[in-house]
Amino acid sequence: MELAILGGTGDIGEGLAMRFAADTDHAITIGSRDAAKASERARTYEERLAAHGVETEINGTDNSSAAASADVVILAIPPHHVGDTVEALAEDDALSDQLLISPAVGMNGDGDGLHYRPPSTGSVTEFVAERAPESVPVAGAFHNLAADRLSDLEATLDVDTLVVADDSAVSDRVVSLTADLAGVRPIPAGPLSNAAEVESLTPLLINIARYNEDMHDVGVSFT
Repeated sequence: MELAILGGTGDIGEGLAMRFAADTDHAITIGSRDAAKASERARTYEERLAAHGVETEINGTDNSSAAASADVVILAIPPHHVGDTVEALAEDDALSDQLLISPAVGMNGDGDGLHYRPPSTGSVTEFVAERAPESVPVAGAFHNLAADRLSDLEATLDVDTLVVADDSAVSDRVVSLTADLAGVRPIPAGPLSNAAEVESLTPLLINIARYNEDMHDVGVSFT
């Protein structure tokens, strides 16, 4: 499978790229607004993976080129840029029927911590679905995963991630893709209208980590 991670030079993009490269045989392409930056970062990821005994090739290019050649596109884009990014991809004819997965969460912070701030649509995932072409399925996943722990290949994962999608077949695709990641259990959580509840867990987890020194990179596990 061709997997494009747009915003792959950022924290969550890095973590997902490292884990998918380490745990699967999917072809990984890093996307960025700056193709040279993406290519340079891809080489860095390859070197880190090689140091852990994983010899693989990661490509790096601009967002539109990465998306156009992909089967699945993960939008590891800051929430305030993700809508414009999806519209730009559509204008560049880079989207046809790829599966878009959004892990973005709208948050802002103050002295007490981070607080959930969704767009007017109700969630970032629903916002992405509104901006995407009708032919392009959209799902939400990976919202509650700790980026630093993902990118640390020495760390053992034992976490769940919730998957939202309006179509059960789309949900099944995301579940199947995610199940390839060692120590990450995908759990279907219903349609996109449930995305706000899923996304809102993220600032809570970050706040827990902030106020508890022994709970850095905290995740969730449902029993």
